[in-house]
Amino acid sequence: MTTGHRAIDETMLHAYADGLLDAADRTAVEAWLAEHPAQLAEVAAWQRQNEALGALFDPVAKEPIPARLGPQLIADRRGPASVNLTQLAAAAVVLIAISGSIGWFSRDVIQPAEAASDLLIDNAVAAHRLYVLEKRHAVEVAATEEDHLESWLSNRIETPITAPDLAPEGFTLVGGRLLPEGLDTKSGPAAQLMYQNAANERLTVYITGALPDGATSYEFVTRSGVDAFYWANASITCTVVGTLPDADMQTVARKVYQQLTWRPDTHFDYPRGT
Repeated sequence: MTTGHRAIDETMLHAYADGLLDAADRTAVEAWLAEHPAQLAEVAAWQRQNEALGALFDPVAKEPIPARLGPQLIADRRGPASVNLTQLAAAAVVLIAISGSIGWFSRDVIQPAEAASDLLIDNAVAAHRLYVLEKRHAVEVAATEEDHLESWLSNRIETPITAPDLAPEGFTLVGGRLLPEGLDTKSGPAAQLMYQNAANERLTVYITGALPDGATSYEFVTRSGVDAFYWANASITCTVVGTLPDADMQTVARKVYQQLTWRPDTHFDYPRGT
């Protein structure tokens, strides 16, 4: 079916899910979806994903861009011998992506997630399902040794991290562990942090160093009965995994994102040039 000169294809369905169609095209798409229940369910899932990503990242997108992400500062850190126009252009793309809308709304300026993102999400979900049920051996290093835990994991994944503070959301750090590199991710080993609330509900934060391309991407999926919020940038990849109600998962994931991504420049040196 077509609307005027436009065919109702996947691109148009995405535009409908994003609220980008005019009234005539929107009406035509809704009529077409009424006759195609499978596609209707898929579009509804896209809309729920948009809402979740918006709730997670939109407040952060409105914040000032940190000084450490300035193209000139990035160039200075790399040194004059390694600076070229391609690198500066890449930094500019990152700035555009951060200052624009997040998720599907920014897919024209953010590189789409590579296959490695799916592998990382799978690894994060598998590790969550494996360890979240453990009682005595849920973590390798307990939260009572938090300083050691952070130093150890930062060194092993070659990416400086601190355990996000989720106390305002009712979660305390249980501890963490080191996990091996997942197959074909090229991101190195991973750190898993585990949190628990008063109701004994647990969530995990799966962190690796940046992927080789350093691309910025965001994803929210449900796999094996658990929700996973994933993002990647030139410093880090992170997947927050849990089975909390949607609003709680969004709140916790946003807090993790803010603390791992927007920390002051003086807190850590960023070895990957971010």
